Amino acid sequence: MEIIADTHTHTISSGHAYSTVIENAKAAKAAGLQYLCVTDHASTMPGSPHHWHFVNQRVIPDTLEGVRIVRGVEANIMDEAGNLDMPPYVYLHLEWVNASLHEPVFRPSSVAAHTDAIVNTIKRGIADAIGHPGNPSFPIDIEKVVKAAAEHGIALELNNSSFNGSRSGSEPICTEIAAMAKHYGAWVTTGSDAHFAADIGRFDSVQALIKKVGLSADQIVTSSEAQFLEFTQRRREQRHAALKSLLD
Repeated sequence: MEIIADTHTHTISSGHAYSTVIENAKAAKAAGLQYLCVTDHASTMPGSPHHWHFVNQRVIPDTLEGVRIVRGVEANIMDEAGNLDMPPYVYLHLEWVNASLHEPVFRPSSVAAHTDAIVNTIKRGIADAIGHPGNPSFPIDIEKVVKAAAEHGIALELNNSSFNGSRSGSEPICTEIAAMAKHYGAWVTTGSDAHFAADIGRFDSVQALIKKVGLSADQIVTSSEAQFLEFTQRRREQRHAALKSLLD
């Protein structure tokens, strides 16, 4: 299956990644990608930039190295209510929003707490995708999360980095998530979670899991340009509608 976009990547702005936007764009071109989502960690993650950084992504060219740059963020899920960690107006300016649980921000506690945090994030409608939902540090009620994602049209990420050392023990959980997503018709997206340019567009483990589970390309947000554009446009409209109630 072709993958045309990497929806989870980091630059030096994340504070613990080591490549620039330009270096990542060159790597994306070399990997044959058409779209590169720039999703640095939002402000609450240690070492991350102020939220003005994300508003000012408008200065980044739409295209670098022939690759469309998608201005985004990896937001932190702050609590069980599903609140994210930047002012609502910032998300109006973004084209892709990952929302994730991270240990320095959300202390791991119980399956119920983790599940509520993700499900309520999905229901809030600001995030386009839930980042690394198979993180074993945050066990969840998989069926409840997948059903919520399917109902609200939010993607669940298959995170290549999780299978390669960053979150040991993720693979069996992600396999179950993917199988459940197949059953309920939930969207799935593909992220390298690259913190260095050489990992941009690396999806070997994700591709193997997609094949193993038998996920259809029709469920993979990043399997074609038309599908990616349709998904992001729909999500942008839904995000703006969700934010309107918060900003009025």
